[in-house]
Order: sequence, then C-alpha cells, then structure tokens
Amino acid sequence: MSDDRDFDRRNDLHPDDGAEDADAVTGGISAERLRSIVERIERLEEERKALAGDVKDIFTEAKSAGFDVKVIRQIIKIRKMEPSEVEEQETLLDIYRRALGM
Repeated sequence: MSDDRDFDRRNDLHPDDGAEDADAVTGGISAERLRSIVERIERLEEERKALAGDVKDIFTEAKSAGFDVKVIRQIIKIRKMEPSEVEEQETLLDIYRRALGM
C-alpha cells in the first residue's frame, strides 16, 4: 500500500498534462522556473554592473568639473533620508562640535 502512496506523491510533482520535458520537476523543484529565476537575477546583476559604471563616470565628470566627490556623496546620502533624521543628525553634530570646542 505504501508503494501506491509513493507513486501518487511522485506523480503529484509532475505537471498535470504529462509534459515532463519543458517543465521537469525534480525533488519538488520546477527546473524551468528555477532557470527563469536564475536568468532574471543574472540579467539584473549585469544591469547593476552597467549602472555602477555609469555612476562612476558621472562622479569622474563631477570631479573634472571641480566638484568635491565626497561632498556630493554626502548630499546624495542626506537626500535619501527623512527630514526629521537629517535634523536630528545636524543637531547632534552641532552639539558634538560645541562639546569639542569646534
């Protein structure tokens, strides 16, 4: 009887239409779905690499135009923050400066 249940469980892992070649299932994992996910991640990583190169080029352009790249990076970081966070950091920075006599 357990052989029948094992057979049923194995069959439940395969698509209902019986097409095992296009969407092979091994150990409960759809090979085609997994391949699709991996390929999408790989494409996005390639795009991210290309974008990182573009950002680097823009920083190089900014530097050649006389801008301080460190300050630009700091401005970008601040612009990503909530206004209340920026205010809190500026207040703390001011307090620390005064405490150090700066």
